[in-house]
Amino acid sequence: MGANLLSALFFTRFLKAMEENDKNKTPPKMARLAWPKAKYGLYLAIFIIVITLLVLYKDLIL
Repeated sequence: MGANLLSALFFTRFLKAMEENDKNKTPPKMARLAWPKAKYGLYLAIFIIVITLLVLYKDLIL
């Protein structure tokens, strides 16, 4: 019982500390990177899926 109480107290203190430090900050090493827009990732995923399907089913298409 003591271990559960100790871990619960630690967990609540940990959550409180995380709430105080969480200000939607980007980590310094990640802030210098140029992140692409999400729509380009969607376009890339669709392109990869189409190319894969074309390669796999080229006998049925042609």
